[in-house]
Amino acid sequence: MPLIDVHNHILSREYTDLLARHGGHRYSLAQDAEGRTVVMRAGARFMTFTEPMFDPELRFPAMDEVGVAIELLSYTCPNAYWAEGALAAEVARAMNDHLAEVCGRWPARFRGLASVPLQDVDLALKELERAVDRLGMVGLIVLANVNETPLDDPRFEPFWAALNERRLPVLLHPTVPPGVDAMGMDRYGLVPSVGFMIDTTLAVARMIFAGVFERHPDWPLIVSHAGATLPFIASRLDQCHRFIPDARARISRPPTEYLKGLYYDTVCYDDEALLMAGKLAGPRRLLYGSDYPHNIGDMAGCARRIDALPLGEEDKELIRSGNARRLFKL
Repeated sequence: MPLIDVHNHILSREYTDLLARHGGHRYSLAQDAEGRTVVMRAGARFMTFTEPMFDPELRFPAMDEVGVAIELLSYTCPNAYWAEGALAAEVARAMNDHLAEVCGRWPARFRGLASVPLQDVDLALKELERAVDRLGMVGLIVLANVNETPLDDPRFEPFWAALNERRLPVLLHPTVPPGVDAMGMDRYGLVPSVGFMIDTTLAVARMIFAGVFERHPDWPLIVSHAGATLPFIASRLDQCHRFIPDARARISRPPTEYLKGLYYDTVCYDDEALLMAGKLAGPRRLLYGSDYPHNIGDMAGCARRIDALPLGEEDKELIRSGNARRLFKL
């Protein structure tokens, strides 16, 4: 059965022009040592532009070679969170209108995960409604912090309630973590290699301990990069829940019980890492993702790691495409 890729990214020239003109208070564009355009935050590189991000037709050879039938396209970080005031609405509309245009032109190959300006929750709810109900987006992408505000902040409670009511699937994607300058992540490319893993892990752990998933248990959250470090530290979270009162003040079950209710993509670079995510969540909660066309994306490798899992073919087909078809109603 062909693959459905739930984690890959697209951009538009209109978006990058808006970022270059108006995003300088948070982000800047630069050239790396190999002449590629990169996005910087606090002196730290975290995203590299590639041509297939801007030209959907360039994606087809890679998709066909690996056997990817459908890509669920999303805008990666920094997404729309850098924009302020009326500009936030303009940026989000531009992103989602572009997604709708691409999906409308190639409906057999692409679906869209909408972006919303979560720095303004009222505006985010309006754009969610427009993107899903009018543009036909099948889910959302949400970044793991909102301009360094954690996702368990009470201001986001109406947003989680709306997702829960709609049972809308969400891809949780990392961005530059808070404190990147204090952690010295402006060197060695540490933001994508280490910082992203910190950002995702911290976001999900905080949401668990804050009771977000206890209050709103019915929306499918896909944790990117095979759960970052969460599969590795899951038992540690449970141990702290047993022995630290603050870790159980707002939840009624051990953290792993909530982790088992989430979903995880296959974007990792090691068979054992994917196996650990699969042991935590089970085959019905893993979904193929590739991080294509990032320069560190691995479409073929992520597919091979599914093949290597010690599972029956029926379970592997769920991971390759069956779970995505069920969640996104494809």
